[in-house]
Amino acid sequence: MLVDSHCHLDRLDYQGKHVNVADALAKAKDAGVDYCLAVAISPEKFPSMMEKVQDFDQVFASCGMHPLYVQDQEFDLDKMEAYLSHPKVVAVGETGLDYFYAKEHKELQQRVFIEQIKLAVKHNKPLIIHTRDAREDTLRLLKEHKAEQCKGVLHCFTESLEMAEAAIEMGFYISASGIISFNSAKELQQTFKQIPLDRILVETDSPYLAPIPFRGEENQPAYTRQVAECLAKIKGISLEEVAEQTTQNFFDLFSLAKP
Repeated sequence: MLVDSHCHLDRLDYQGKHVNVADALAKAKDAGVDYCLAVAISPEKFPSMMEKVQDFDQVFASCGMHPLYVQDQEFDLDKMEAYLSHPKVVAVGETGLDYFYAKEHKELQQRVFIEQIKLAVKHNKPLIIHTRDAREDTLRLLKEHKAEQCKGVLHCFTESLEMAEAAIEMGFYISASGIISFNSAKELQQTFKQIPLDRILVETDSPYLAPIPFRGEENQPAYTRQVAECLAKIKGISLEEVAEQTTQNFFDLFSLAKP
């Protein structure tokens, strides 16, 4: 059994690749992916995402404001907090900092990030962190605002081993995506080789970043299996061991998600 710990089910291609959400989830099930965490990129998108996934017991949800959307949409703290009370919502995010694409908005990103860390601590729900080219500020804000109290995951991780180790010290997990299968990701592969398996999750971030051999296509939750297979190869262990441990890790972190 595998868990896709981060996907955007509301953004898959339901006009061509899948008939509907049930179809995408059936394909995932056939690949051994029994559960998914559907992640909203903003409170504005949360209601439409929930409309698609709320009837599926194998799908959990998260609500947050992605750092690349803070300049386009006002962050409504009250609305966000109301959505966190939804029974399917097991986490806050995705949130974080992205200085690769939007460094000019870093002060606004930081303010919105801090608000979401505070909400996660208040509601005792783990954080789903997007971080790119913002290692020092991401770790600093997590520490300053006591994120170790709610813990979380650095999703779609592409940063350094040192950052991973610092996050793990705060109780965070590190998530492997299809990027670890890319031929250009040798350094990242070595990083995951050194991260303890009991601190790793697997994800697709679908519809983005499809793993080899599907690179260039739209990603989907079923391809969590290819991510797990690649992780097993990197670590020199069996797929079964990766599946068992990463699934346990998921439910340990997202304790409100019930298998």
